Amino acid sequence: MKKWSFKVINEAEKPKIQVEYKHETKVFASEEISSLILAKMKEIAETYLDQNVTEAVIAVPAYFNDAQRQ
Repeated sequence: MKKWSFKVINEAEKPKIQVEYKHETKVFASEEISSLILAKMKEIAETYLDQNVTEAVIAVPAYFNDAQRQ
């Protein structure tokens, strides 16, 4: 089994991601992880385009239900 650099934990009946960062334990919700990824993608796009990015289209698979799309 592959070793991951994070743990999935149960916090208040919700799955959270626990990581060690700079000798500290940090816990993130999946929404926070998504937000961090999108922020980094925006930063990369702005660097590449050499202009501010203010709009983006984010698609999900057609088979996602309404709850998954939220």
